[in-house]
Amino acid sequence: MRVAVYPGSFDPFTNGHLDILKRAAGIFDHIIIGVLVNPAKSCLFSPEERVEMISEVIKPFENVRAIHFNGLLVDFCQKVGACAIIRGLRAVSDYEYEMQMFSVNNRLSSEVETVFLMSSPKFSFLSSSIAKEVARYGGDVTGLVPENIQSAMLAKFADI
Repeated sequence: MRVAVYPGSFDPFTNGHLDILKRAAGIFDHIIIGVLVNPAKSCLFSPEERVEMISEVIKPFENVRAIHFNGLLVDFCQKVGACAIIRGLRAVSDYEYEMQMFSVNNRLSSEVETVFLMSSPKFSFLSSSIAKEVARYGGDVTGLVPENIQSAMLAKFADI
């Protein structure tokens, strides 16, 4: 069985992430969305909230589940038996960072391959940061994030 990890902070999970996931789900037997717990990063949603929201979005996928983790990505991949890491690329600007991450991960564990999927053009501008910025100032995030996440974002920003 080919298991892949799709890692990220996913704060929040966007329709761009969903697009990459849909395409990767047809390539791998099982995908684990690894929600990164990074204490150095200030997030809008807790790791548990992110996993809960993503779990709602991925219900139609029988071969996908979401869990949170901390520590090294390659250690997490080995723990869950993953042979690959899925990474999305939006633009040339992503390439340099992703190449660095690939190089480090490959140095730490050459058994885990990295698979890059290009973003669909309609999502090439989209990031979690952009979605949060639009929502923070009352903009319409319809089409940027799944509906359940849109509702959660609106509720969070109403409390701020």
